[in-house]
Amino acid sequence: MPVLSPTWTDERIELLKRHFEAGLSCREIAADIGVSRNAVIGKLSRLNLTRGTTNDDRKVHERGLARASRAVPRLQYEMLATIYGETDAPVVTGPIDDANRCSLLELAENRCRWPISTPGAEDFCFCGNSAPDGQPYCAGHSRLAYRPNARARVMRG
Repeated sequence: MPVLSPTWTDERIELLKRHFEAGLSCREIAADIGVSRNAVIGKLSRLNLTRGTTNDDRKVHERGLARASRAVPRLQYEMLATIYGETDAPVVTGPIDDANRCSLLELAENRCRWPISTPGAEDFCFCGNSAPDGQPYCAGHSRLAYRPNARARVMRG
């Protein structure tokens, strides 16, 4: 049976510490020592060697988070604006007309794709009402599909 040598000898640990203090990346340290990048990361963690993040790093990270939180798909915003009256478009309220129901084969581009019943059931169909400007649902079903979060509903009244 072959004798396995330990991955982290005293020499490798000293080399790891020197490379870390010199500012080399984990990938560079791993290539020089002859271990995997994950082994370097794990050993650095067990030795409690961490690099503090600079203010510049934090600012870049926070900017990225702020940008991600502001990203709202334009079409979804337009749908919500239309449905909840933030534009001049008329808001439809009341019951949803069921006279235009259609099968999948009859479903056209400007027809509501809201499913009625359970797929595979004998009475399964789609709403089929007019869907404005390439939206997937009619105004009535859009009110059901695209609801603002609870805080926005409370603020709106």
